[in-house]
Amino acid sequence: MSTQDATDRHQQKMQKHKEKVDAAIERAQEERGVIIVLTGNGKGKSSSGFGTLIRTLGHGYKAGLVQFIKGTWDCGEAKILSQLDGLSHEVMGSGFTWETQSKEKDQQAFDQAWPKAKAMLSDPQLRTVMLDEITYMLSYKLLNFDDLKEALINRPPMQNVILTGRGAPTALRELADTVTDMKMEKHAFKAGVKAQPGIEW
Repeated sequence: MSTQDATDRHQQKMQKHKEKVDAAIERAQEERGVIIVLTGNGKGKSSSGFGTLIRTLGHGYKAGLVQFIKGTWDCGEAKILSQLDGLSHEVMGSGFTWETQSKEKDQQAFDQAWPKAKAMLSDPQLRTVMLDEITYMLSYKLLNFDDLKEALINRPPMQNVILTGRGAPTALRELADTVTDMKMEKHAFKAGVKAQPGIEW
């Protein structure tokens, strides 16, 4: 095959690809906020959500972040985000629920954080709201799914919501517009490598 033939074939292939992309863009004309669920056992769920918050802020929009599990950690992403204009940031005080080992204390901490999350979910000025590790609140039965569903359904029309955490229930997956299930193939920690700041938190 000559160089020109290869060039022509590549151009034709890219033209077909462009036509498919253009057609998909043409079909997607509905304008509204979306619900994004980042779940699975793989690493990177919260990091992906934080990246989207940065993207939102980068476009000049306001955003909200509520951390339900990692509250007591020295979280690198949250430290940077909290310095950026336009972000409302709340932390559930108890941090890791398996550290407290007290359902009552966890419920009290959640009951203080949830109204702040609901306030964000009703604020039309917040373009994106991230509920970090919210799935644990469901699995530990600190949060009733119907309460979460009601808040999500009644949020401002253009508001996007990111929900992270392992084990997202089927009902939440069905409610979401976008679901990413992160798979873990290998993890250094499981091989005995110590967790480190800048990578794990």
